[in-house]
Amino acid sequence: MKKLQNIAVLAGDGIGPEVMAQAIKALKAIEEKYKHNFHFKEALMGGIAIDKTGEPLPAETLKIALESDAVLLGAIGTPKYADPTMKVRPEQGLLGLRKALGLFANIRPVKAYDKLIGLSPIKNVAGADFVIYRELTGGIYFGESGRNEDDTMGYDIMSYERHEVERIAHAAFKSAMNRRSELCLVDKANVLEVSRFWRETVDRIAKEYPSVNYTQLYIDNAAMQIILNPARFDVVLTANLFGDILSDEASVISGSLGLLPSSSIGEKHCLFEPVHGSYPEGAGKDIANPTAMILSAAMMLEHFDMVKEARDIYDAVDLCMEKSIMTEDLNPEVSYSCSQMGDVIESLILGEDIKVKSVKEGSYSII
Repeated sequence: MKKLQNIAVLAGDGIGPEVMAQAIKALKAIEEKYKHNFHFKEALMGGIAIDKTGEPLPAETLKIALESDAVLLGAIGTPKYADPTMKVRPEQGLLGLRKALGLFANIRPVKAYDKLIGLSPIKNVAGADFVIYRELTGGIYFGESGRNEDDTMGYDIMSYERHEVERIAHAAFKSAMNRRSELCLVDKANVLEVSRFWRETVDRIAKEYPSVNYTQLYIDNAAMQIILNPARFDVVLTANLFGDILSDEASVISGSLGLLPSSSIGEKHCLFEPVHGSYPEGAGKDIANPTAMILSAAMMLEHFDMVKEARDIYDAVDLCMEKSIMTEDLNPEVSYSCSQMGDVIESLILGEDIKVKSVKEGSYSII
């Protein structure tokens, strides 16, 4: 495993710089506690990059990303460039970066915090804690597409090469071995040949991981089960289109996009970012929820086998949720600021005694 030293920091647009600052606080606390040596290099991407360079992904930014051990990304998008017909848009930078880095697996953890169960529109979310492995560079989004000559038919081809399925399947099985040793393949093998190809390939790979309980579900049933009984899942493995749909569906389980981190992994490069958008209305107000960005940093540490370091961040976030240390999107009656949450998590990582005030519970000390 490559050592984590050089980290590209692409704060991006909107609330991106604010939440990124809190993730950097947490990482610097980890650096101090474990005597690591992280080098953070900032670069422009998204709308701010267009404003300053005319490009959403400047050549210098791409160079920094390619030369880094990992990339941290805040958020992309501004109202100024929201028109989808514009030739140059912030989102093009993200797509270009993913392609240049060769990121083939999108990984989205989904967790229901006991204190926040009431925020979810789904009833049976207690105990939900699973992760979706979505193939990111193949499938229908990248297949041949078009229309016939008289414009009476449109088509998109969903295709996969065996190595594309194999590499994400191995990544998902390895993740399952470090979790509860359960993996569910989601496909549509009763209808689609490409799904039968996926199932045949994953069935074979499953034999290499005998300790993992391997099951399969059709996409329609899986979508229903995520609503009815999300706690049944541990690791979900699926193709690009299905993963796109399921990960957005599963995002409502936690009750807030501000709690959802993600990572995108390639053969040589990796990128970590929150699921939420740039929330331009909240930019500069210190009200954004930094949790997803901070958890994305924890996923980065975990990817580099810094398990204890990552666990420190996860434990700090868990304690904040338990003690109602949260931003106004989660509880307006408590309403800690973005920077205050970052300060608390930093102190928890360093093992410092801190005192915080909760409107509901009064003052208490965290050790």
